[in-house]
Amino acid sequence: MSVKKISDLEFISLMASLMAIASLSLDAILPALGDIGISICITNSKDNQLLITMIFFGMGVGQLISGALSDSLGRKPVVLYGYIVFALASLLCIHSKSLDIMIVGRVMQGVGLSAPRSVSMSIIRDKYSGNHMARIMSFVSVIFILVPIIAPSFGKLMLDSFGWESIFYSQIIFGLVVIIWLWRRQKETLTEENKKEVKLSLFINGVREFLKHKDSIIYTLMIGIITAPFLAYISASQQIFQEQYGLVDEYTYIFSGLAIVIGLATYLNGMLVMKFGMLRLVTLSLSSLLTISTLYVILYNQEGNPPVIVLIVFFGLTLFTTGFIVGNLNALAMQPIGHIAGIGAAIVGFISTIITILLATIIGRFISTTALPVFMGFSFCGFLALLIILSLRLARKNIAMNFRNKLVITI
Repeated sequence: MSVKKISDLEFISLMASLMAIASLSLDAILPALGDIGISICITNSKDNQLLITMIFFGMGVGQLISGALSDSLGRKPVVLYGYIVFALASLLCIHSKSLDIMIVGRVMQGVGLSAPRSVSMSIIRDKYSGNHMARIMSFVSVIFILVPIIAPSFGKLMLDSFGWESIFYSQIIFGLVVIIWLWRRQKETLTEENKKEVKLSLFINGVREFLKHKDSIIYTLMIGIITAPFLAYISASQQIFQEQYGLVDEYTYIFSGLAIVIGLATYLNGMLVMKFGMLRLVTLSLSSLLTISTLYVILYNQEGNPPVIVLIVFFGLTLFTTGFIVGNLNALAMQPIGHIAGIGAAIVGFISTIITILLATIIGRFISTTALPVFMGFSFCGFLALLIILSLRLARKNIAMNFRNKLVITI
């Protein structure tokens, strides 16, 4: 079937929708975590966080498969296969009667969702590079952010009207619509000459090629580090606002409002990245993130939470700075490995996701009666990421100076 070229606006909307399937699966069930916990007999509210972190684990592992296959079979077929896995896993979640079965379903959902998530990045990298790629990714993220804004309210509406199972059914329907849109409107971006045979060496060679690019490794590690406290926030937000503050009905509006803050940051990033560059924006944002989160830790390190408006302001400032970081880090990590965009995106996603889950799980286990551990996580991870990027920039500066000195001596 002949596919006509789509506009940049439609392309951005389509890529955002592919990523949004994963976001809907994460955020729409947040208001229903308590009801799901009761239904599958969860006794410790901290275990509700597993329903969020385990889907991330599935996405991390699944990207290794979907990334390699997308370099062989093409981008579009892999997205279709991933959706089928996701739909079947969603049905398993619907009929789960225990935490163990639900975790299996969420992991398999993540494996299926890894296809649209990683392949969308590969498609963007196939078409764009450099700051232009970062700009496209930022605008994709702006539309993508609309899902966390409306998903909790949508999930609450479905929960109150039809029960928590209906949230999973809605995800299946939304995913199907996006897959049909992709199939009919987006041309295959992997050319025949760039397709690789499906075999184990494809993954091994991809890993070897990835390891040759130090910058990609460093930025991938930074993605994992800086995303960890963000995942901890998402996983524990229901516990913080509904249980610690008793804001059961208000929770969806608070979460949506904070998502708008992230959307504003990613939109501004799309406007500023062409002028200032990715690396400078990441460095400035990490410095701000470290300052804000550390200030909260200093001010509220005693027992008890501050007034909710104070917490919301600090969360808003922290998430605003985060909005300038992750998209740019993804673009920086992918920039040197565009020639292996499929497996490259998979490796970046897998490594960063595993790091994120490990750190987020540690942070989450400390969240009990206050939100302080989330800000301590932002502070620690922000400091570590900033230290890494400053060391990288210093090393580059020294290399440049040594090169100029040698050049002067030679002349």
